[in-house]
Amino acid sequence: MTLASVVGQPRAIDALQAALRSGSVHHAYLFAGPEGVGKELAAIGLAQALTCPEKPNEGCGSCDGCSRIAKGSHPDVTWLMPDAERVERGLAGRSDFSGTPSREIRVEQIRGLLERISLRGLESKRKVAIVVDAHTLNQQAQNAFLKTLEEPPSDTTLILLASAPDKLLPTIRSRCSKVYFGPLPVALISERLQKERKLDPQTAELAAVMAGGSLGRAMALDVDALAARKEVISGFEALKPGDMGALLRWAETFGATRELAEQALSILSLWTRDVALAGAGVERLANRDLETLAREVAERTHESTLHRRHALLEKTKAIIVERNGAPRLQLERMLIELLEGR
Repeated sequence: MTLASVVGQPRAIDALQAALRSGSVHHAYLFAGPEGVGKELAAIGLAQALTCPEKPNEGCGSCDGCSRIAKGSHPDVTWLMPDAERVERGLAGRSDFSGTPSREIRVEQIRGLLERISLRGLESKRKVAIVVDAHTLNQQAQNAFLKTLEEPPSDTTLILLASAPDKLLPTIRSRCSKVYFGPLPVALISERLQKERKLDPQTAELAAVMAGGSLGRAMALDVDALAARKEVISGFEALKPGDMGALLRWAETFGATRELAEQALSILSLWTRDVALAGAGVERLANRDLETLAREVAERTHESTLHRRHALLEKTKAIIVERNGAPRLQLERMLIELLEGR
């Protein structure tokens, strides 16, 4: 694993490699983009390039130092992330915390990080700190971190990974060199799914489109739930204004868990896109097996309604995923607002 081996992000990787070649590496980077598109792999690659004794400013990916960076065990590369993320990665257990593991990066974690990077490097002249989910820094933590960005250690590179960079203070964003990571190509994700998950081409392409350009999301996608997408779509399209019983049952079924609600909303976002494409006469839809229904819905639904529907679906997903909104309640609110506008 090296910076050069990160796929699907040529502009981001070219910019980082150019900085390495010219010796103009910034003291702080903000890697911004969706989850699962290569931000963390690029951070690992950059850390390797900055510390590798075999291939300086490039990284060999195979020496002891590069290998330990990839494993998260290099003494001069510090990782910081919310406690909940550490639990999900198996780096800590729930029993290690007195309460529920926090989904925020707290000020005491930042203080610990600042203390560590103030020390001299053990193996490398350069130290690196990688902040995973930097957008989860709470207000106190951001204020504490800002002081370091204003007076950065000369031998340290800070890398912030954020899928929602707007949640960071403008002063933090302005002091970082921004590197943008876009959604990965559907063809690339589909190919990886066929190879690594042994999916058939049609299922792989549908999963790739549903993942929104995120390889990580595509690899974790529940194929059984993907197969059940017809139930999500048909139930949604059958809802009628005034039928509160059916609305509440739909919200109860697909709002049972946060994961189920997120997946249902992703299915409907893709479905809404298909309906819009069907209305424009496009033949190649993601939900190819539902093409007839897509065209029927397109005939009775105005284009402005589809735009409004898509915006509300994405807004609801953001509230549930990023703000920990109650899934069932948010689905109910969304359906009521959608049906009122139908």
